[in-house]
Amino acid sequence: MSTPDPMKGFRGVMAGALIIEAIVVALALLVVHRTGGGLASWKGLLVGGIVLGLVLTCGLLRFSWAMYVVIALQLVMLGSFFAVVELGVLGVIFGLVWTYLFWLRRDVARRMAEGRLPSQQER
Repeated sequence: MSTPDPMKGFRGVMAGALIIEAIVVALALLVVHRTGGGLASWKGLLVGGIVLGLVLTCGLLRFSWAMYVVIALQLVMLGSFFAVVELGVLGVIFGLVWTYLFWLRRDVARRMAEGRLPSQQER
C-alpha cells in the first residue's frame, strides 16, 4: 500500500487558487473595457496575458520551479498597479492569499520531514 502524497493534494489547492484568481482577474477585463481604452489596448492585453499565465501555470505546479512562476505573476500584478489600479488591488489581495498558501506549504513540508502528518502515522 502506497503512502498518499500530501503535496499532491496541496498542488490541487494551489491550482484551485490559480483558477479562482484567473476568473477574478478576467473580470477586470470588464473594467478595462469601460475605462482603459478597450480590450485591444495594451491594458487589455496585459490583463489577458496575466489571465492566460495564471491558467497555464495550473499545469506546471508539479514542477518545483512553478512556485517562482506564481511569484512572478503576483509581482507583475502588483507592478501593474500603476497601469490598471484595479489589477494592482487584486495583486495585493491575492498576494496575501499566496503568502498564506506558501506558509501552509512550508508547514506541510516541515511536518512531512518530521514524520508528523496523519498519513505518516502507524495505525
